Amino acid sequence: MPSYIIDAVKQCQSFFVEEEKTARRFLKKLDKEIVIDNYEWYPVSGPLQGPDTYDPLIVFKQKIKEEKTIGIISEAGCPGIADPGQQLVAIAQDLNIEVKPLVGPNSILLALMASGMNGQQFRFNGYLPIKDHERSKIIKELETESAKKNCTQIFIETPYRNNQLIDALLSNCRSSTKICIAVDLTGEKEFIKTKTIGDWKKNKPDIHKRPAIFLLHAS
Repeated sequence: MPSYIIDAVKQCQSFFVEEEKTARRFLKKLDKEIVIDNYEWYPVSGPLQGPDTYDPLIVFKQKIKEEKTIGIISEAGCPGIADPGQQLVAIAQDLNIEVKPLVGPNSILLALMASGMNGQQFRFNGYLPIKDHERSKIIKELETESAKKNCTQIFIETPYRNNQLIDALLSNCRSSTKICIAVDLTGEKEFIKTKTIGDWKKNKPDIHKRPAIFLLHAS
């Protein structure tokens, strides 16, 4: 972790995070001298239920008015990139507040880097539809666009539906279309492979409940 990120953390006064417990642990690992309880902590994905219900957007605006230095921490990605945080950053931009992105792992770009697919033209599509017929329709459209524009199509899925998505890709794509499956990026069990649909059918992976990025490129 670059030292300037640790310096930036120490300058913060309030943090908006996905999970307070893991964010606290993360900061403590960055620097043992950091006093965790000196910071204000707010879940970024509100409003919460129960007696502590609040709107994080309203609280964020209030902290800006108080001239607090604010940090946004994601659980396993980059804030605002297929992750919570975009609405908060949009507010900061609207209020002409300085926004400073900090270096950190981005699973989307890491997967593209390792895929061997076109990094000059690519499109991130987020989550595909859950319903089978809608998902099949989108997959075919992405494949057609990829072949037409020489474009890499990138998408994600909720980990417990990974295997269903793989089945849908194998059922709807041409045998020559390439699929990269990137799993547990930067983790101990990292797995990144690019194969044609035909080859994936010979050895279908089981990645149930493992965080993954999917990339498609059709020739």
